[in-house]
Amino acid sequence: MSEVDFAGSALSDSKSRSCLCSLFIVASLICGAYFTSSVFTSNEYKERVSRWGVISLMQNAESNKCKEQCRAPGSEALPKGIVVTTSNLGMRPLWSDTMENANSKQSKSLLAIAVGIKQKEIVDKIVKKFSSNYFVVMLFHYDGIVDEWNDLEWSNQVIHVSAVNQTKWWFAKRFLHPDIVAEYKYLFLWDEDLGVEHFNPRRYLTIVEDEGLEISQPALDPSRSEVHHQITARRSKSRVHRRMYKFKGSRRCDDYSTAPPCIGWVEMMAPVFSRAAWRCAWYMIQNDLIHAWGLDTQLGYCGQGDRMKNVGVVDAEYIVHHGLPTLGFKVENEFNATQPGITQSGQYSNSEATAPSESQKVANRLEVRKQSFIEMQIFRKRWEKAVNEDKCWVDPFKQSFNQSTH
Repeated sequence: MSEVDFAGSALSDSKSRSCLCSLFIVASLICGAYFTSSVFTSNEYKERVSRWGVISLMQNAESNKCKEQCRAPGSEALPKGIVVTTSNLGMRPLWSDTMENANSKQSKSLLAIAVGIKQKEIVDKIVKKFSSNYFVVMLFHYDGIVDEWNDLEWSNQVIHVSAVNQTKWWFAKRFLHPDIVAEYKYLFLWDEDLGVEHFNPRRYLTIVEDEGLEISQPALDPSRSEVHHQITARRSKSRVHRRMYKFKGSRRCDDYSTAPPCIGWVEMMAPVFSRAAWRCAWYMIQNDLIHAWGLDTQLGYCGQGDRMKNVGVVDAEYIVHHGLPTLGFKVENEFNATQPGITQSGQYSNSEATAPSESQKVANRLEVRKQSFIEMQIFRKRWEKAVNEDKCWVDPFKQSFNQSTH
């Protein structure tokens, strides 16, 4: 090989090595840049994932918080602040300069009575006792006659509900739902045949609150009343009593008695419920058992604790129970009362023919009483069935219907 050829070959190899070295450097730079970029990309991705995780956790926490909020069924599609879950029986003006009634913030109680026109005079005296800013009054007209009450000064200030031949408990179940009457501190659910000469409702409630009574009734004047159960009879030197004593007969009551009718019991003609007690009692009223017989023995379960302390009879404010049998007795013009356009003046000559005879009145009354006994048996069976089926319910009193009162 000549020197020229050797020199050319060496130059060629030198160029090749230089080219390879350049390619290696370029490749190293590219790899370095890729690796560096990957590191930064990986860190940024991790940071993003981390941020997404935090956001996701926050969103989940907010979602769980919202799910845990107690919302009324059917209101889930609405913002919580616009939902109104309760109401009241207060009448509102069609127009007014101010939105708020001056007495709207005042604590009130509710008087609800089932009434018939024949007891108009007695009812008038009762309502006048409750006619103040402290009470709302609601009348359930079981004879269908409403207009004949309009001449009373308070008629336009009370709520009138009419349904022919329905009982107080039928009305109460349908028109006194706890969410409707939640605003009222106490509920007086009374019959119409009560004398209130010696009764003051505000003083009565003061005593009830002082004594911690969740379910109560005013005592009956034994000298002027039809007393069905001795525990309701007034004790002249007492403010409140919670038990009665009976030392003869099959069902004795003494200081060791722990169950109705010896203790923790009121009669159904004039019960008074606290707001919480009524919410419980309303659920126990059966839709189809309109006489509510048997309910009285179980009301103690709604006494918000110990029925021997929270259920009682107030002696200091007492009433008279006239014992007028009205259920099953048709009013003389009941036919007219249910027919639109026919007045109570008796211009129809055949209206007298619709009035029942005395024998029919007695027969109707007996049928009502018979139905009451039937309903009591049905209620007792339903209670026993409910107790046996509800494995989560614990009886705080551990006493069956048929167990002794001791």
